[in-house]
Amino acid sequence: MATATQSLDQDTFEALGAELGYDVKVVSPEDEDRELLESFDIDLEAEELEDLENMAPRPPVVTVMGHVDHGKTKLLDAIRHTDVVDTEFGGITQHIGAYQVKVDHEGRKRPITFIDTPGHEAFTAMRARGAQVTDIAILVVAADDGVMPQTVEAINHAQAADVPIVVAVNKIDKDGANPDKIRSQLTEYGLVAEEYGGDVMFVDISAKQRKGIHELLEAVLLTADAALTLEANPTTDARGVAIEANLDKGRGAVATMLVQRGTLRVGDSLVVGSSHGRVRAMFDDTGKDVSEAGPSTPVAVLGLTSVPRAGDSFLVAPDDRTARQIADKREAAERQALLAKRRKRVSLEDFDKVLAEGEVDTLNLVIKGDVSGAVEALEDSLLRIDVGDEVALRIIHRGVGAITQNDVNLATVDNAVIIGFNVRPAERVAELADAEGVEIKYYNVIYSAIDDIEAALKGMLKPVYEEVALGSAEIRQVFRSGKFGNIAGSIVRSGTIRRGAKARLVRDGVVVADNLEIASLRREKDDVTEVREGYECGITLGYKDIAEGDVIETWEMREKARD
Repeated sequence: MATATQSLDQDTFEALGAELGYDVKVVSPEDEDRELLESFDIDLEAEELEDLENMAPRPPVVTVMGHVDHGKTKLLDAIRHTDVVDTEFGGITQHIGAYQVKVDHEGRKRPITFIDTPGHEAFTAMRARGAQVTDIAILVVAADDGVMPQTVEAINHAQAADVPIVVAVNKIDKDGANPDKIRSQLTEYGLVAEEYGGDVMFVDISAKQRKGIHELLEAVLLTADAALTLEANPTTDARGVAIEANLDKGRGAVATMLVQRGTLRVGDSLVVGSSHGRVRAMFDDTGKDVSEAGPSTPVAVLGLTSVPRAGDSFLVAPDDRTARQIADKREAAERQALLAKRRKRVSLEDFDKVLAEGEVDTLNLVIKGDVSGAVEALEDSLLRIDVGDEVALRIIHRGVGAITQNDVNLATVDNAVIIGFNVRPAERVAELADAEGVEIKYYNVIYSAIDDIEAALKGMLKPVYEEVALGSAEIRQVFRSGKFGNIAGSIVRSGTIRRGAKARLVRDGVVVADNLEIASLRREKDDVTEVREGYECGITLGYKDIAEGDVIETWEMREKARD
């Protein structure tokens, strides 16, 4: 029975509807959100029609994509003339950021907005999202390395989002660099260079020596002008996307926003996903105060009450009260969806499975990180770890900011392990965790966390045993003894025969008796614990039916290492 306040999943509703003669259709979260906004007199469709009358040109939004270590961060560094590589762990961009640069093109300065997506494979979801808010993708390929798996994945993301690609062939200054090979390799993926009769611009660059950077930026602007009509309405309320968000100790929730239409101003009431607030201050990518941000402009926004998720869309609400109500309703809907997802419906057909599931061990995790994109990427990677059906991984909470007392309390209730990604515990929290016996593990490189959790899950698996042969002996003569029963006078043919080992009796290649034991072992007149290959001995098995020519095989069960 379900209670009046209990959340149910889609299948249950559809089965219930069929039973009562109704056709139940579950709307998508996007449609539900649209209905929610319409209930607050925010009509997105009417706004889109209004936009068509007030369009103005806007700068292109560019994402740099490509394989690990092919030079994406070095390229962005060359474009921005600031060094960020030295602060990264293992050369990996662990955060998403957005920057705007101005390029001299045909006698005037034109801005280009860059979104910096991390290159490590764990950040697939973030790169996919980067492609969704992007107008043009720069694909970085190292001239000395060639097309790699993540290069192909980046091409797929860009093509799926229908985004034009400009290829930057990097590291042309290195020995063994072969830019022509890259051009021919990429033709297999539908990227044909202009010099080969295609429509994709290839630019040879060296991010380290800062060669070819201006040509690359010009190629981006030429591609934007030729392939796209980049326009937005700057006169209306702002809409856009939160690219990244983090919790700053002094400033509270800080979200990096990319405005897609309208103009965002200080003082606007804002809803970002299920968080809300008023824009207290805005900063551009150089850290300067700005009072307004137009289309395709990235800004860091202060004033939100909580940290939004990376990729959440934002909109300006008429007033603070409306913003709070929209955020509260979205949060309630998210919580209900999460409860419905967690609760499994049990039918008679599933009953035996659920009973068997009682044997499933679950590793519960609480994940805290410094920025929401990294937390999401880590969660995404951990949930993809597959070590079979015996162990399950459950993420009971994830959040941004320092590890707090609430996290420890939650971990105590559910016997969870806390994962801190680039964050430390708040004051006295470590002592509380210690007192409660809650384990907190700290990481600053994503794949160290993945490796450790995978090892922990494998450690929770029940051990797998395999049979290992110890030795075999051939019976040469059978001695009858009233005291000991039949004694097998044997010679050890291989390995070692040990007293107490498990044994089986084999006659003409057929097992006659299994699950026997070497009850006693004698060599000449002495009791011994083991006899090696080539020696004779007397063996009693506690089994009467033995004959000359039989073979005694001994074995033991050993724990087998899992793959």
